[in-house]
Amino acid sequence: MSASPTTDWRTPRLFLMLMAVALPLGYATWNALLNNFAIEMARFDGSDIGVLQSVREIPGFLAFTAVFFLAVISEQRFALVAIALLGGAVAVTGVFATTTGLLITTFLMSVGFHYLETLKQSLSLQWLSKAEAPAVLGQLISVAALTSLASYAVVWVLLEVFAASYTVIYATAGLACLLLVLFMALAFPRFEAPSPQRKQLILRRRYGLYYALTFLSGARRQIFMVFASFLLVERFGYSASAIAALYLVNHGVSWWLAPIIGRWIGRVGERRALTIEYIGLITVFLGYAVVDSGGLAATLFVVDHIFFAMAIAQKTYFQKIADPGDIAGTAGVNFTINHIAAVVIPASFGIIWLVAPAWVFILGAGMATASLLLARCVPETPSPDQPMRLWWQRRPLVKPA
Repeated sequence: MSASPTTDWRTPRLFLMLMAVALPLGYATWNALLNNFAIEMARFDGSDIGVLQSVREIPGFLAFTAVFFLAVISEQRFALVAIALLGGAVAVTGVFATTTGLLITTFLMSVGFHYLETLKQSLSLQWLSKAEAPAVLGQLISVAALTSLASYAVVWVLLEVFAASYTVIYATAGLACLLLVLFMALAFPRFEAPSPQRKQLILRRRYGLYYALTFLSGARRQIFMVFASFLLVERFGYSASAIAALYLVNHGVSWWLAPIIGRWIGRVGERRALTIEYIGLITVFLGYAVVDSGGLAATLFVVDHIFFAMAIAQKTYFQKIADPGDIAGTAGVNFTINHIAAVVIPASFGIIWLVAPAWVFILGAGMATASLLLARCVPETPSPDQPMRLWWQRRPLVKPA
């Protein structure tokens, strides 16, 4: 796996950990300041913010294009380029305080962010063994959550103690990413994957269950990101600082709990973990639909976020059923499928929200129910020869010819 001795500290796992640091190091700072910067410096109105968020999602929808670059650059080097693009775009965000400037820097930031997310998933499933993957993926989530907490804390100190400008804060976060990528480029050797990767888009019928779970997961994420927090603000009057505090709680809980969840998935298996996740999500969404207490709504918000860590089971399920050479070519397709909902859900469900907000969450519960039925199609021991089973049958389906 590695070009270095086994006693060398420069391991693939540490490289993955630093990738997990780079993602929130740039994005958390960008996101924490976005609304204030856009309104105060770039003079955005509600329409401009909507356009900006749509622009931000475009690279996620086009994540499948990552595979085309792999013909000329290794995934490991491409990941470094993605970190550099993320960091560079964040670093100059404060300099371009205009509508056009912010749209351009947002797009470039998002390209780096989504390519990096795609490559992190691909390299994780290639470099980690099937036995260690659940626990290590949980550790990666924990590292990212801790980095987000640190990023939010630094932003607060720079704003409240040093009265730093937006330009200085964005530049600090971006340069930190660039220094990190320089260290990773100079310190680490090139790691070889156990299996050569096919440099093409991979769409296979036997991965259909994984694709369906991915799509529904993306839909659920949009309901959480767009409408759960909106419920807290519109109905229960949560302030911006209160919402920020809830996100801090979410990251703190993820930092502590994600490694535990990862190890637990490794013990109980993907089928049982996904089943418990979706039963929990049905409960959470129905709770959103009927909640009449701000405190209970905030509790649901935190519990909802905890279930994000259980998405590890989807990744390790795919790792177990995939041909080893298909992982890179499928990673981009996975992100594109995941972001289909990002294009459809906010606008369409926003119309439903105007008429009956509870129905947004009732429909979310319906999606979670569909996910539960699909989860029951995951075999007890997934493998390339047994990628799925029909939940009303005892025997897994064998791989299509």
